[in-house]
Amino acid sequence: MEDRIISPAPTEGEDNWETSLRPRNLSEYVGQETVKANLQILLSAAKARGEGAEHILLYGAPGLGKTTLAHIVANELGSNLRITAGPVIEKAGDLAAILTNLQAGDILFIDEIHRLNRTVEEILYPAMEDNVLDLIIGKGPSARTLRIDLAKFTIIGATTKVSLLSAPLRDRFGAVYHLDFYEPDELATIVRRSARVLDFALDADSALEIASRSRRTPRVANRLLRRVRDYAQVKNNGQVNVGLTHDALTMLGVDPLGLDKIDRAILETIIDKFRGGPVGLNTLAAASGEDEQTIEDVYEPFLMRLGFLDRSARGRIATALAYEHLGRKSGLDGPNAKLF
Repeated sequence: MEDRIISPAPTEGEDNWETSLRPRNLSEYVGQETVKANLQILLSAAKARGEGAEHILLYGAPGLGKTTLAHIVANELGSNLRITAGPVIEKAGDLAAILTNLQAGDILFIDEIHRLNRTVEEILYPAMEDNVLDLIIGKGPSARTLRIDLAKFTIIGATTKVSLLSAPLRDRFGAVYHLDFYEPDELATIVRRSARVLDFALDADSALEIASRSRRTPRVANRLLRRVRDYAQVKNNGQVNVGLTHDALTMLGVDPLGLDKIDRAILETIIDKFRGGPVGLNTLAAASGEDEQTIEDVYEPFLMRLGFLDRSARGRIATALAYEHLGRKSGLDGPNAKLF
């Protein structure tokens, strides 16, 4: 899969940009109002008692702000934040080294926590429940358990696939929050704040133009903002308006609903080669030149959210909305009319 400007996943070298644009506290954080309200209560109660927060699990699609919220929780509590990821912790010793170096009140953020291997995960259970680390020393009949007391700490886990978390691990989080996709007006507010941080004058109409093409994801919105800033710098001495913003995003191949050439190619394949569907995933992958897993995990969710794609027992179907968006004659008159 090629790099996509509208991919919700972070790209190489993007960490520094994201760090500079992150809000520092809950009052600056835009969107996710229910999550914010619950976090505010949890953190205020913890501070009033002089205790660390309960373990927190954040789940939702990539780019919605899970890492940002982990930084905010640490800032609100005045705690140190240690960051790692599930795939990085390969052995029990890796986890032991991290946990034994935590100080009282520290927060350990584990991204992609669903990718922890089960051996490591089982060592995490007593650490989360009782602040102890149980290590097995030796093998066979001479093996013994070494118990190490740990400083009281908080784990914030983040995952895009909460269903892959084992029930015992999921149950050890006292607070579980789902991050949902953003509304265009929320994204426009985020974009204007980011523009101020970047010292870039951005009007409300241009911010909304960027927001509408950002696939309801802040990471995508901020990435498009940077590209619009570059375009304005080269084409108009840094001055931006909604027409210039439209031209910049069109040049990037991002249409008014946030679709790029690959999204459109998948829909066109279904419509042109398979008369609108239904078509099986493996057949669609072969015809479009994309990997099955990539189509299912990356492209389909957004197309389905827009109402451009349906799944049936027989395969994928392009909806009437997809025909309309691509400027094609509606499939309602064709052989699949009964399917819409």
